[in-house]
Amino acid sequence: RGRSWRTPPRSLQVLELLECIPPLLLLLLAWGLDHTLYTMLSIIQQHSFVQYSFRSSHHLSVHVTGTSLMAPLPRSTIGSLNTSSDTELETSNFVCLPQPRGMTQQQYIASCLPLAVLVLLCLLQVYMYRLRRAIAAFYFPKREKSRVLYLYNKLLRQRHCFVRLQRKRIARRARRYPALRWPRLRRWVRRPCTVCGEPESPQNHQACPSPACGATYCRPCWRDVGRVCPACTPGDRGLSEDSSEDGGLCCAG
Repeated sequence: RGRSWRTPPRSLQVLELLECIPPLLLLLLAWGLDHTLYTMLSIIQQHSFVQYSFRSSHHLSVHVTGTSLMAPLPRSTIGSLNTSSDTELETSNFVCLPQPRGMTQQQYIASCLPLAVLVLLCLLQVYMYRLRRAIAAFYFPKREKSRVLYLYNKLLRQRHCFVRLQRKRIARRARRYPALRWPRLRRWVRRPCTVCGEPESPQNHQACPSPACGATYCRPCWRDVGRVCPACTPGDRGLSEDSSEDGGLCCAG
């Protein structure tokens, strides 16, 4: 519970999604084992089927000939031994063979549905965390107002520190290319843009109006800085200081 309050929502969402990987691997392993067993049993059923056929027939007939007085007696007695039979038997080991049944598409969907719901809950968890602020703001409006003011002031400080840091970087880049003693040589010396580093071109180039400054700008960057060179603009003593660590600490606060 403590981790959910300290960890950013996006990082917490990534951690929750990573925790879904073991169930996913377990599900894939179960699918693989099921398919392997189904394939093995199907091969056994196909190649182990044996069918037996048995056919037999016999005919027994005893004939007593004669016309004496004793002839009818043995004829009736021995005549009962006359038999005739035809036997045809077919059998197989089909009952003893395995009867595998593969998983259907509906069963695959049903097995992965809980995992899909779990992933969906992890994705929606970030938006559910936002309800905490709305609920807390509803019950504690003064605390919410203080929080909003704190965040607003923090953003203003970070923006101010970011602007100062960028101007320091521009000043350091400008010092890498000192001003030329003869301004006419500028057309022969190619310098990159101090802000974006784009190579200088005759059509897209603007040099600092100050002769003592060696900064050059492309036209889009020159418009973005307000047509004022940040490297030599007076009014901020910290512009010429080579200290990016202070600016980073200021922005971090």
